[in-house]
Amino acid sequence: MNQTDRDTIRSIIERQLQAFQQDDAAGAFAFASPAIQAQCGTPEDFMQMVRLGHAPVYRPRSVIFEDITTIEGMPAQKVMLMSDQGELVMALYLMQQQPDSTWRIHGCLLVPIEGQTTNDREGT
Repeated sequence: MNQTDRDTIRSIIERQLQAFQQDDAAGAFAFASPAIQAQCGTPEDFMQMVRLGHAPVYRPRSVIFEDITTIEGMPAQKVMLMSDQGELVMALYLMQQQPDSTWRIHGCLLVPIEGQTTNDREGT
């Protein structure tokens, strides 16, 4: 994967996170792959799914981009997120290149980081 693809993938994720912050359902939905869009149906249903099942993605307090890895043959951007409660979670954004060579988000797996919260590190 070349640097242009890496930069594009990061930009897409950043723009989707920004759309979530602004409650822009249509904007966030536009970055999802066609299969995810078909599964969710509407931008509003997509936002509801993210709010309920991916809260750290919906309103992260902190975002740190890490390396791109590969999961089941797909590029996956690793992003460390801090939830509004101070919990750290690794988000694995599965990326899918479309027939027109653009990139879309094809899923997001959240992996808790055990024993790592801001409260733990502050000694409270």
